[in-house]
Amino acid sequence: MRYNLKATLAVLALVCAVSDGRKLYSGVLQQHVPVTQRYEGTISLDTLLALRGGAKKKKGKTATLSKNSKTVTGKKKVGSKLKAEKDSSLVNTVMTKYKAMLPLCRLYMTMIGICTILGLVLGEERAQAVLTLDPMRTLYGGELWRPLTAASYFGKPSIGALMSVYYLYEYGSSLERAYGEAQYLIFLFTQLGLLTFFSMLFRQPVFGNSMVTAMLHVLSRAMPNQKVKWLVMTIPYWALPYATALADCLQAGSAAAALPHVLGILSGHFYQFHKFVWPKVGGEDWLTAPDFLIERMDPNAASKSAAKESLSKALKSRKRGKGKKLGR
Repeated sequence: MRYNLKATLAVLALVCAVSDGRKLYSGVLQQHVPVTQRYEGTISLDTLLALRGGAKKKKGKTATLSKNSKTVTGKKKVGSKLKAEKDSSLVNTVMTKYKAMLPLCRLYMTMIGICTILGLVLGEERAQAVLTLDPMRTLYGGELWRPLTAASYFGKPSIGALMSVYYLYEYGSSLERAYGEAQYLIFLFTQLGLLTFFSMLFRQPVFGNSMVTAMLHVLSRAMPNQKVKWLVMTIPYWALPYATALADCLQAGSAAAALPHVLGILSGHFYQFHKFVWPKVGGEDWLTAPDFLIERMDPNAASKSAAKESLSKALKSRKRGKGKKLGR
């Protein structure tokens, strides 16, 4: 009886110890493990880390980029600042190039830009109705702006129009630099009048390309035998206007594409002959810029020409003596 009583007490003590251990373990779980992770069965990695303490599983974060993101100081990020600086530098470069142009060339480029913008705003059909050369509206309707717009309108923006404007700038700058503003203005008005007449005669609505060819022809006659590059071959300078006409014919697949170039060669040759060839054979140079225009637009050229005239007069008025023979 005594033995059974002792055994019973030992079993009761063991049961109490096991129950106290379970309560202690459940209390630890309630303190460290979230409610969503209290379940029976296997213990997950998050549960073991919570029991262990210290290290925790890091949550992944994705970086978000936005165009309007700013730095800690409230300023825009470096990328947007660099982009703004790049855009402003591009605008400044374009404006610097524009201001560096020669005056008449800059005026012509401005007219081309205005006509191009009007063409985009009005549309191709309306732009042709307003900007192109119409003989009846020009002569009888009083629309005297049409010869100017016909020389400045190259149609909607394209690679061909861009190249024509570039050549017009290059050749026009060379002529204005070589002749001076006053004489270049005479050249422009001469070509404007001749090309307006030819375009009305041959029903050409615009003659910007003819103006380019006229400039090229006059430049080529100044140095006719100079070798220049054209496509993959070398040709003399005088043949370059004809080569460009041939290239346009091949590109268009029609001989009618050469008509603007032919008109430009004719008008350019008219100026070149009466300005440089005819005076050499005894004719009068009636295409020379008047003195008031030279004094107004080229004061330096006027002073240089006056100095040359005074020097030539002094040389002509100088009396020649008999002289003495050497050795006596």
